[in-house]
Amino acid sequence: MPELIDLAQAFPETPIVMDHVGAPLGIGPYAGKRDEIFASWSKNVTDLAKCPNVHVKLGGLAMKLTGFGHHKLDIPPSSEVLAEDWKPYLMHCIEAFGPERCMFESNFPVDKASCAYTTLWNAFKRVAADFSANEKAALFHDTAARFYRIEDN
Repeated sequence: MPELIDLAQAFPETPIVMDHVGAPLGIGPYAGKRDEIFASWSKNVTDLAKCPNVHVKLGGLAMKLTGFGHHKLDIPPSSEVLAEDWKPYLMHCIEAFGPERCMFESNFPVDKASCAYTTLWNAFKRVAADFSANEKAALFHDTAARFYRIEDN
């Protein structure tokens, strides 16, 4: 992420999207170090959010590389479990960037190893439950439509 910060600062007029909340790692040498990794990741996210040309996609946390281990469960996790596990990451991004620079995303079919498509989106709805209607519109539609210049018909 520090390299992305450098890039965003070098090209402040260029719109940039950080995918998968920056893909915090939780496997291999990063396994068992969630608190340490979160501290470093969250500082980097806060620093990156100071670049107004950067937006963030909120998702990708169902990937195996994040180390949540949902893909190893006998029964797929519920949206409640996913929301609880992912909320610190999603909320930190939303607090740092604001809803107007955040967009929920799926990472299907890759995420299918850990959860169902509907379960993923229900987890996002749970995380966003206390947001205003305008904030939810930004997170679930408006930010992506604006960033990608998608016009509603």
